[in-house]
Amino acid sequence: MKKALLYILILIVGVFIGILITLRNTQGLLSTIYSGVNRNSGGNKISELYDVLDKQYVDSIDINKIDEATVAYALMQLDPHSSYIPKEDLEEANEQLNGSFSGVGIQFNIQKDTIYIIDVIPGGPAERAGMLAGDRIVTVDDSVFVGKTINNEKVFKKLRGVKGTKIKLGVVRRNEKEMLNFTLRRDDIPVNSVNAAHIISDGIGYVSISSFGQNTYSETMTALAKVKKQGAKSVIIDLRGNAGGYLEAAVNILNEFLKRGDLIVYIEGRAYKRTDFNANGTGSFQDMKVAVLIDEFSGSASEIFAGAIQDNDRGLVIGRRSFGKGLVQQPYRFKDGSEARITIARYYTPSGRCIQKPYSNGDRSDYDVELWNRFIHGEFYNADSIHQNDTVKYKTVKGRTVYGGGGIMPDVFMPRDTVGLTASFNYLVNHALLYQFAIQYTDTYRKELKQYKNWKDLENYLKSQNLVQELTVYAESQGAKLSPREMSISYKLIERYIVSYIVRNMLTEDDFYHILNLNDKTVQMAIKQLR
Repeated sequence: MKKALLYILILIVGVFIGILITLRNTQGLLSTIYSGVNRNSGGNKISELYDVLDKQYVDSIDINKIDEATVAYALMQLDPHSSYIPKEDLEEANEQLNGSFSGVGIQFNIQKDTIYIIDVIPGGPAERAGMLAGDRIVTVDDSVFVGKTINNEKVFKKLRGVKGTKIKLGVVRRNEKEMLNFTLRRDDIPVNSVNAAHIISDGIGYVSISSFGQNTYSETMTALAKVKKQGAKSVIIDLRGNAGGYLEAAVNILNEFLKRGDLIVYIEGRAYKRTDFNANGTGSFQDMKVAVLIDEFSGSASEIFAGAIQDNDRGLVIGRRSFGKGLVQQPYRFKDGSEARITIARYYTPSGRCIQKPYSNGDRSDYDVELWNRFIHGEFYNADSIHQNDTVKYKTVKGRTVYGGGGIMPDVFMPRDTVGLTASFNYLVNHALLYQFAIQYTDTYRKELKQYKNWKDLENYLKSQNLVQELTVYAESQGAKLSPREMSISYKLIERYIVSYIVRNMLTEDDFYHILNLNDKTVQMAIKQLR
């Protein structure tokens, strides 16, 4: 049980990184954040202190370093989503939303202290140079780049850079006796926010959106057009784990589903007058049935999306209560290139709900463990354990009662699936052994696996192999102590994850979701409801 709790805690900690990706200025509507700020005489204390320190402190000091800490601490005294981002971290913070970065175009994993290439991005510099999945990068610009100190952050800093700049990579390739050298010129690499788009059942399409970024609207339109062309009359929009992003992206996609005049969302703040966003009636999917999937890690723009569908009675929301982020941030860029993201307003769903969960300014301790408390109280498993403020009632377009004050409550609750979960399975997940084994298996049998061109054939082949037994041997060689009884209980779950990882390594992310969704109870419930 302790390991299961640890697994959930790791997931919860991870979401806050995504939740802090805040909403950007939408269509030029948000005004300068410092206009109208009340500055009393006490506001000069910081300047006075700096002057005293500069003139009288016993040692020389770095005022800039103190300045950074002061700004960061000051913003922490506000709401949980106002934040400070240093210049050196800003590019990475914006990358997922901006839609691209400049790099070499590889997906990698660090295995045995070496950069292992899982896949090369089609059309990217690495593919054009002839690099292949399975290659191992051992030198960068003629310097050895392996060892225990290598981590993802260091790899990103080495491989990414200014568009057009050159980088030389030394690569070890299976069955090649000598190291191969590649000189690449960095180029724009797309960051996709739509993970999957396919027909999941007769007449039902499936589209998974991981975030709402700069290119999400165009990617989603392409995905919806694809499934519609393949015969979809209904669609499942999967927003589970989607921490949010740009408001504008969510609004534009919702416009495709709603009728002319339907309210999508409105924004209002102390110094920011109410602004409504309404559908303009030009949407291409106004008659397509919709089911939206959410969970406790769906936040911000994802909640706007689910709330608009729910409040307009446009479709069903299925899953678990969403995160509960209803605050709007605007960026303020400092002269040194750093950025403050300051909450200027709240957003409200069409019924008038602000789904922001409770918080206290300057006290983030309770806020940061709120998801953990949901888990402890049993909310992930039982709808009766959900503590919503039932005094804050609102009505949908057709008169259904919905509640504010803490996330979007789905129309159909789906508990977290515990079938096959054991301490041994959690150990394999927490120590990344499932993932690492899939990489090693792919690398070893790549030639054999290449003959299977679609996920169904590859899945059938992999299920005929003794994958779980091979995994067990591999895991124990890495120091794992697995229970035979627990491995038997988790057998099908473990096999499904291994197969899906190998399929993703050999084929595409879309194929990966095909396999995962076969036994996903929330997806299967959506299919049932849409039928």
